[in-house]
Amino acid sequence: MIAIMSDDLFPLFDGGFFRTLARDECLFLTGAPVRSMFLVTEGQVDLLRHTQSGLRILLYRAEAGDVLAEASAYSDAYHCDGTAACLAQVQSIPLPTFRARLDGRPDWAKAWAARLAHGLQGSRLNAAIRSMRTVEERLEAWLAGGKALPPKGQWSTLAETLGITREALYRALSKRDAAG
Repeated sequence: MIAIMSDDLFPLFDGGFFRTLARDECLFLTGAPVRSMFLVTEGQVDLLRHTQSGLRILLYRAEAGDVLAEASAYSDAYHCDGTAACLAQVQSIPLPTFRARLDGRPDWAKAWAARLAHGLQGSRLNAAIRSMRTVEERLEAWLAGGKALPPKGQWSTLAETLGITREALYRALSKRDAAG
């Protein structure tokens, strides 16, 4: 997904309420009714799903400038959890206000549609990567998608994104280093 939202959409959140989230604090839970739209203004907020066996699946990590859980603008309930990955701040506006502002400004609606289209492209790439059989194939495809290897301290997040274990990622990176 696109890391930075178009500045053209920032005014959608004018007058919104700011909330600070501690690391691991939930902003919303799967199944909760959608009442607000959120803009991440500081830090990072993860969109997570949990399987019946307890596996945590990172769907997306929203950063400053990202609208959080964009699809919720057209849903009655959240389809994932929104949890702070670190100390974070969000700005929120009521869902009806968000929709009314889009309806009243064709330029904002166009920018919003472009944002959603870019997000869909990113989701399709991530799905294709996760369907690959080997760790090496997943890593190669992710890097070929124009991504840079994150700093060493963030490799566990990359492993989650690729749908692999940290250890498998470390082995693949070690093989890449050895191969030059």
